[in-house]
Amino acid sequence: MKKLMLAKSAGFCYGVRRAVEMAEEKAAQGVPCVMLGPIIHNKNVIDRLAAQGIRTVDRPEQVPDGCAVIIRSHGESRAVHEHFAWRWIEVFDATCPNVAHIHQIVEDAERRGRQPVIVGTPDHPEVLAIAGWCRAPVVVSGEKDLEKWLNCGEDRRNLPLSFVSQTTSTKKIWDNCVKKAKILCTNAEFFDTICGATSKRQEEARQLAAQCGLMVVVGDRQSSNTKRLAEICGEFCPNVLLIERAEDLEQNQQLPQADMVGITAGASTPAWIIKEVYDKMSEEIMEIEKSFAELLEESIKTLNNGDKVTGTVVAITPTEVQVELGIKYPGYIALTEFSDDPTVKVEDIVKVGDEIESIVMQVSDRDCLVKLSKRRLDINKGWEEIEAARENETVVEGFVTEDNKGGVVVSVKGVRVFVPASQTGLPRETPMSELLKQKVRLVITEVNRARRRVVGSISRVTRAERAAAAEKVWAEIEDGKRYTGTVKSLTSYGAFVDIGGVDGMVHISELSWSRIKHPSEVVKVGDTVDVYVISADKEKKKISLGMKDRSQEPWTVFTSTYQVGDTANVRIVKLMTFGAFAEVVPGVDGLIHISQLADHRVEKPGDVVAEGDKVDVKITDVDMENKKISLSIRALLEAPAYEEEDDAPAEEE
Repeated sequence: MKKLMLAKSAGFCYGVRRAVEMAEEKAAQGVPCVMLGPIIHNKNVIDRLAAQGIRTVDRPEQVPDGCAVIIRSHGESRAVHEHFAWRWIEVFDATCPNVAHIHQIVEDAERRGRQPVIVGTPDHPEVLAIAGWCRAPVVVSGEKDLEKWLNCGEDRRNLPLSFVSQTTSTKKIWDNCVKKAKILCTNAEFFDTICGATSKRQEEARQLAAQCGLMVVVGDRQSSNTKRLAEICGEFCPNVLLIERAEDLEQNQQLPQADMVGITAGASTPAWIIKEVYDKMSEEIMEIEKSFAELLEESIKTLNNGDKVTGTVVAITPTEVQVELGIKYPGYIALTEFSDDPTVKVEDIVKVGDEIESIVMQVSDRDCLVKLSKRRLDINKGWEEIEAARENETVVEGFVTEDNKGGVVVSVKGVRVFVPASQTGLPRETPMSELLKQKVRLVITEVNRARRRVVGSISRVTRAERAAAAEKVWAEIEDGKRYTGTVKSLTSYGAFVDIGGVDGMVHISELSWSRIKHPSEVVKVGDTVDVYVISADKEKKKISLGMKDRSQEPWTVFTSTYQVGDTANVRIVKLMTFGAFAEVVPGVDGLIHISQLADHRVEKPGDVVAEGDKVDVKITDVDMENKKISLSIRALLEAPAYEEEDDAPAEEE
């Protein structure tokens, strides 16, 4: 054996360390108490606590009256807590903060009418405790188990499901379940609750195992966390040895020869056991003592509200981002404290493994967690950028978060910027609420950091951008050029369309080949339309636009579709004293003379047809030179009589 390497994250995680320290503290204080179940999965630690007077009971009923109880790091069900409350038994809750957080998630999910699904080992104490915070929990051990449960009924795939994971599960198991659920389920949400310390320890073990010819995993053989480590090491290293104490090495005297040997340990393995193993395998005692001293110093360093910290993202859920800070407590950034942008998707900004800066909002020793805020850190940086934007008159972007009669409030880099109504760019009668939740561009016109007052203008940017766009349009405009524009207003004679900073007019006759009475029959304000330039007067700044498709010239369409003798379904568009005009194809009308409206005498066209009626007619004549069409309803009505005469036998002479 030439080289011995110890994984940096070997041993107690912050949750386990907190539980053991709590038990040792109560023992030192002489508080009469017992542990409900092994406080952690490590027999050596349990035996040491028993020697200090903290014994273990298996069931809540076994806790003596008048004696306090320590809830183990795996947590307990709601029913157990209610039992102790009913008996007035003092509880010292050593539940791992990450596990307690899962209790809150499943409890809230059920309150919202969702079905909690727990990914983990069904009989593991942690999983049993999590399930105890639901009325009807579902526990699946992996992808196949999940698929089997979902396939028991079609309705299960459509249920609102909330997925959580046992903290000590592997990332591979969780990712496979998430992947399967996303394929099969229609309404699922996922909370990646694998402990950040666990993920970090597993990744370090994976990397170390890939370099070593022998991996020694130290921990209790009943510990799920330790067994997972051994499984992971076995995927990358040919020789893996799982031991509980240094003396176990004596039973394995024929250790495989390897140039490099790695040591890692489960989350329930104390430093003194790891040191025993290391001492047994190496003479480099001072090196490991220094390493543990450094790790211990890092784990107990304190934080204060307002401190700026850098951590590693270890999990992203629908409600928060979990950050590993390298101390005994985990850090959490609620989504409301992540960004001031209401449309932002956390997954688009950070990924698991990324480093992230934030500010400490609260260190909770009771809940054993650190509340962080990235948004507030951004606000502090935002003030500097706001002041620079005012100095340099640069354009900034923000979201409108509030409105009132006086104007709107825009959040820019987390800083509230007031925009007076006169500077919003909205027409006078338009309510300010039209801008709510919209992204806007503005310039900063006033900054008073002492009073936390910032004023901005949207219209100044809008006017400048519109002027620049108009200048570009006028420089490049030419007859026939096509634009995509927005309908700004309608009049009785046409529609005004914004083609990018300049308004042009589409005359009513240019809106459609069909006969219309008002532009609103074709377009409405706000519509996006394709137009082309008919003419542009750069001196008078007037643009005439068209919308009609010139490739569909009506007379050509008519002559290629119909000929004399054909029947057509037409729309009556206008009544005259001498007959009715009907639209044969858009843009081409034909005349139905009063004598051709019926097979009887008609006093006035309105007695037979009305504007808007659809009728079948026969095309009786087409004047190509003058583009006139004669139509007849009567010809179709008389046709059966003509056919009967043709079919009748000839009279004998």
